[in-house]
Order: sequence, then C-alpha cells, then structure tokens
Amino acid sequence: MSDPTLQLEVNDISLSFGGVHALTDVSFSVNQGEIFSIIGPNGAGKTSMLNCISGRYQPNKGSITFKQQELIGLRPNDRCTLGIGRTFQNLALFSHMTVLDNIMVGRHHLLKNGFLSGSLYWWGGARKEELTHRAKVEDIIDFLEIAHIRKSIAGTLSYGLRKRVELARAVALHPDLILLDEPMAGMNLEEKEDMARYIIDLNEEWGMTVVMIEHDMGVVMDISNRVMVLDFGKKIADGLPDEVMANPRVRKAYLGEDDEPSTAPQAQGEVA
Repeated sequence: MSDPTLQLEVNDISLSFGGVHALTDVSFSVNQGEIFSIIGPNGAGKTSMLNCISGRYQPNKGSITFKQQELIGLRPNDRCTLGIGRTFQNLALFSHMTVLDNIMVGRHHLLKNGFLSGSLYWWGGARKEELTHRAKVEDIIDFLEIAHIRKSIAGTLSYGLRKRVELARAVALHPDLILLDEPMAGMNLEEKEDMARYIIDLNEEWGMTVVMIEHDMGVVMDISNRVMVLDFGKKIADGLPDEVMANPRVRKAYLGEDDEPSTAPQAQGEVA
C-alpha cells in the first residue's frame, strides 16, 4: 500500500551533459506538507535536480513520481497542471510588463475559456473568469505585501522586490508543490527574514509542500523539516537539519574538514 503522505519520489536520477555527470543515482522523497531543502557547494547539481523535477531537463535514467504519477516524459506545462510551480535562480520575469500582469501569467493554465468564448468577452464567461482570477491574484499581492508596486513595470524594481514578484507568479499557479531555487540569493538581512516568513506561511497556511535550494545555512536550519546534501552530483546526506550538518562528509564538502574529527579544542561559540 502506498504512503498517503508521500508526495514526491525521486529514484536513481542520473543526468549527463556530454562527459559531465551533473547527477549520479540521486534518490530522495518528500512528504506532503514538508519544507525540504537541497544544499551543497556550487556546481553540486542542485539546480539540475530542480530542472529534472520541473521538466526543463530530461534525465538519462531514473524515475520521478508526483502524487504517484510518473513525471518523466511530461512537458513542463503538464507538470504545472498537475500542481508543480517553481521560481528560478536567475529571474525569469517579463521585465516590460507590470507586476500585476506578470502574476496573471501564472494563472494561464487555469483559464478555461477558449478563443471563441474569449472573443465574446462581455457576453460569454470570459469576463467572469478573468475577474475571478484577478481576485486570486489580488489575494497573493496582499499576502506578499506588494500592493504598492502592483502597477509598476517589473524591470524597474529592485532585485529583492523582483524576487518577491517571481514568487508571487509561482504561487499564482496554485501549486501543491513549489520548487524554490535560491529564493533569498542577493537579499539583505531584512529581505531574507521577510522571504523566510512568506515561505513558512505558504507551507503552513496555504498548504504548499516546499522543495528549496538555499545557501544561507541559518535559514535552512531554521525552517527546514529535512535536508539533502549534494556534492559533485551525488547525494552524501539526507535527514534532519542537525543530523545532516553534523555529518563528517557534509562538513568536509562545505568546510574542507578531514573525515576524522579534529583533536583541537573548539572555541566557544564557534560555528560547527
């Protein structure tokens, strides 16, 4: 009998680009309602893993199931329809469009009216449908506290605000699983604290499962239920945050420490 809490299952995923092995036999699972973080040094294969889940990359071997449905072979937009949304490490907004219009793009797969009914905007169901979707978008705008920029052109905004708008567009997909690729990269401390709060609220109040890549270990330790570590495309650890960060292989990957514990005394307050 299948586990009703299991939402995402990745089995033996390998991905190569020519002779470069981006991922090698990576397996992990994510339960419904978790905040699951993927960490590792630069070039470890973290974004490649999210690209395999979202459909940007097709792995060379392995399987990925979401709510017991195989994802390999499905197009990215089909995965959106199943309930998978994502943000990108490099911003992918329409810079010439307003914040409101960028977020509305995230609702495109939920639109039911076709060309004919859309052409009869005032007499068909298209107007009512658009008003419904705009109301949903306004809820997201209020939640992420970006009402003051709703009519601003996305390309004119600060980096931190553009990251928030991209999160809003991913949320507009109404996903069950949201993939966040370095959502706090380039942010100052206040912006990071705000983003962490939004992620927690999306998880706890909006019911979204979160798979997140993040380099800020303080954030990872504070908000993650479980953590997986990749190094050179291979999984080297998977478990509770405290357990993972105490793993000698993880310490070696991040800090260059030897596998054997140091005999030197550790200064009080030193970060392990």
